[in-house]
Amino acid sequence: MSQPQTENKNVTIITHSSGFHTDDIFGVATLLLVLKDQDVSITRSRNKEIIEKGDYVLDVGSVYDPEKNRFDHHQEGGAGVRENGIPYASFGLIWKKFGESLCGSKEVSSRIDQMIVQPIDSNDNGIEFVETILADLHPFDIGFITHIFQPTWKENDQNIDGIFIKLTSYAKVLLERIIKSTSDAFEAENLVMDVYNNSLDKRLIILDNVKYPWGSVLSKLPEPIYVIYKNITDDTWSVKGVRSNLFSYESRKNLPESWAGKSNGELDKITGVEGCVFCHRARFMAVNRTKEGILKMAEIALAA
Repeated sequence: MSQPQTENKNVTIITHSSGFHTDDIFGVATLLLVLKDQDVSITRSRNKEIIEKGDYVLDVGSVYDPEKNRFDHHQEGGAGVRENGIPYASFGLIWKKFGESLCGSKEVSSRIDQMIVQPIDSNDNGIEFVETILADLHPFDIGFITHIFQPTWKENDQNIDGIFIKLTSYAKVLLERIIKSTSDAFEAENLVMDVYNNSLDKRLIILDNVKYPWGSVLSKLPEPIYVIYKNITDDTWSVKGVRSNLFSYESRKNLPESWAGKSNGELDKITGVEGCVFCHRARFMAVNRTKEGILKMAEIALAA
């Protein structure tokens, strides 16, 4: 794993002056995470002498040399292209060197590269990979958020460097949260796979005591139909349908039609199971007060 420089007490990060982009904001934010225990200064300049003296230089200077911590991609020929065709921008080049050490995992680093680094790199390189289905409707994405912080035609841009520094601090917080969230999700997915592998009836996956984020795992497996898990907040139990496609709201098998929108005693009578709380009217989930009760409801739904 790559390690940051540690010789200088004051470490300088250099990026270009004038307008800013999501690429350089998140590139600097990543370096701030890498250099978290050091005294760091950020300079925005296109002055060749200043650039040459920088400890870390990104998005300016026309040099890509990771050993010397030079991370530009504007030189002739660029700085490389991923296997899927997305060229590297400065954020991606920095993440390529330091992502694994920041995440403590190659898998987590790769997932974050796909989640946020590649979309930012593609946008910075002028590549569109998302197609809208409505001509006048576009995603309010992180690139647009960056754009709205640019000074408008009615504003003085003398404070643009201050705005840039503020945005890098926001990006740093966001990256820290993405790393935490993705790392925890990756750990949970491994635990869910352990439960799946040890389940006798793989149509019904029972997650005792912990509500893991299971959707991304089980939707990729052919057998699971329902998941049972405990609702820690109110000590009830839920059964929920597994989706074949994580980005769809359609379950592989809905709960029985007669349960839709029913609750409490009425649902007890319909199911023949005590302790029912409710069944969602869209029939993708139901709740019971006990584990035994929710298991019985799941068995009825599987047999229906």
